[in-house]
Amino acid sequence: MRNPDWMQSIQKKMVCMHEKLGESVPWYSTEGCYKEAAEDFWVSGFWPGMLWIMYDMTGKDFYKDAAWQWDGRLEGCFVRESNMHHDVGFQFLPTAVIKYKLTGDREAKRRGLFAANFLAGRFNPAGGFLRAWNQNKTGWSIIDSTMNLSLLFWAAEESGDARFFHTAKIHADTVLKYFIRPDGSVNHIVVFDPVSGEMQKSLGGQGYDSNSSWSRGQAWAIYGMANVCRYTGERRFLDAAKRVAHYFLANLEACGLPCWDFRVPNREQEPLDSSAAAIAACGLLEIAEMTSDDDGFYRKAAVRMINCLTEQCSVLDDPEYQGLLLHGTGNKPAEEQVDVPLIYGDYFYLEALARLDGWRNKIF
Repeated sequence: MRNPDWMQSIQKKMVCMHEKLGESVPWYSTEGCYKEAAEDFWVSGFWPGMLWIMYDMTGKDFYKDAAWQWDGRLEGCFVRESNMHHDVGFQFLPTAVIKYKLTGDREAKRRGLFAANFLAGRFNPAGGFLRAWNQNKTGWSIIDSTMNLSLLFWAAEESGDARFFHTAKIHADTVLKYFIRPDGSVNHIVVFDPVSGEMQKSLGGQGYDSNSSWSRGQAWAIYGMANVCRYTGERRFLDAAKRVAHYFLANLEACGLPCWDFRVPNREQEPLDSSAAAIAACGLLEIAEMTSDDDGFYRKAAVRMINCLTEQCSVLDDPEYQGLLLHGTGNKPAEEQVDVPLIYGDYFYLEALARLDGWRNKIF
């Protein structure tokens, strides 16, 4: 049964946000106003993804109309100079793919398959990984890409072209081997020799250092590995998701939310990352769906996380404030987007609320 309180609050807020954002790409909020990002930036799919979830939950054409043009806008980045890269899954799953699933629009399907082709073209067969970013980082791969694999798995199912499936699965195997440590902590960046494919080193990236445990990276691994299991049916990916989830849950702060890095010194003095909690909650719900979860461990953990976010971070009661969750941390090593609402935190918080309220469609 739906909880009308959160649904009504979300609807008021999203109508206000739509009016104020216009056609801009929201990224992070300061003083209650979202800063704009470029269309080719990795976050550009999350706001339209929120609109599509609300359309699917409510049936109101307002949300569909507001979301409709986004996949076409993002496709334009492919035919002009841009910085599109490994994160096209984050951009086209919440736009073109969900649009096609919900409306049957053929142009949306074409755009989704085009983006999948682009992502598959970044695969390095020597190292078995999807290349991250552009410029000179030819051997770099990151844990975030685990979440983008769903675009390839969807393309394999939709087109019947198995190369998408094999590319995604091989990259997932590489994540198991080189990214997820035995204790369940996760590397953010792994650098391979782009010619031989041999692993060279790991880098801290947005974590504290190369041996640290960036909490949002942990969350990407939980949800991403659970998704890989859903598409492949192979238990080892689910086991990996559980291992990372247990590490994540064991390292939460006393408030029930994650620090931005689980291994940063003087952790009690460091900022939280509400976006990591929201992503992890969605991953825990995915694990719960794929297991018997007889004692409800994973679902209960997700509910606790969402309750903590709602009690300590949400601004649902202020429709004029642009953002759903306070206390997100984007890039602490660079001192950028610290203790602010983040559009991806907002998206996954909304997804978790919707899933707990019975929403059954999948975006990722």
